[in-house]
Order: sequence, then structure tokens, then C-alpha cells
Amino acid sequence: MTTTDPAVQITALLRRSQDAWNAGDGAAYGTCFAPDATDVTFVGTIYHGAEEIGRAHQVLFDSFLKGTHLHMEVEEARFLTPDAAVVVTRGEVARKIPKRLGKRATYTVVRRPEGGWRIAAVQKTKHNRLMEAISFRLQPRTAPAQRSTPAWP
Repeated sequence: MTTTDPAVQITALLRRSQDAWNAGDGAAYGTCFAPDATDVTFVGTIYHGAEEIGRAHQVLFDSFLKGTHLHMEVEEARFLTPDAAVVVTRGEVARKIPKRLGKRATYTVVRRPEGGWRIAAVQKTKHNRLMEAISFRLQPRTAPAQRSTPAWP
């Protein structure tokens, strides 16, 4: 049974990308992205387009990322329009279940004219908890206001 709830559809999209990563399937991973998507990786590499993202990730899945799993949780999400949303996740790429999800990713997802949601852009970074704590301690006004995450599946 399919749902028309955009939040459920976006969650399913992110799960499909996670499942493709966990299966080491670059082609399936690439299909989660829009044809003109941008992927800024954890190491700073920029890939353009679903095809390039899938191709490059297949090479990574066959080498450096072989046997890894993507562990991911939605941290916050908000709709910019009915057809576009920003989703912040925390996650980790590891061969075993990680003790902490120490990376963040910001996804911009869009509803495509041909139907379905796709990742239009993603940027991944390491969450440096120590530097963040030092920053907030030395300059308390740099701490973000508490945000409540909207209900998200």
C-alpha cells in the first residue's frame, strides 16, 4: 500500500538510499538522487547527477566502503514548500553497529514532476562535539536555540 503523506514518502526515500548503501549497490543508490543532484561527500568530493553519484559510489562500495553499513536517524525536518524539504540526519558509516552517530548530513529533497521524491542535494560532515562544546562555553551566544523536531515518521 502506498501513502500520499510526503513525510512518509521522504522517510522511505532515505531508507531506500540506506538500503542501497548497505547492499553495496551503487546503481540503486544513484536512483535515490535527482538527475541534476549534488552530493558533497564527507571528504569534500562533489559529485553531480544521479548517474555519477551511483557510478562513483559503486567504485567506493567495491573498495574503501566495502562491507560498510550506513546507520542513519532523522534529526529534524521541515518543508520549504509542498514539493521541497530539508532533512538533517545524524549517522555513521561503519562495518559494525556504531556506539555513536557522529556525522551529520543535510538533505534537500524534492518531489519530481514525473512523480516521487528524490535527493536534490546532500552535504555530509563530521559532528565535532568537543569543539562545539568549547565554542558554546567560550561564546554562549553561539549556541543554537532549542528546536523541536516536527513529527516525522
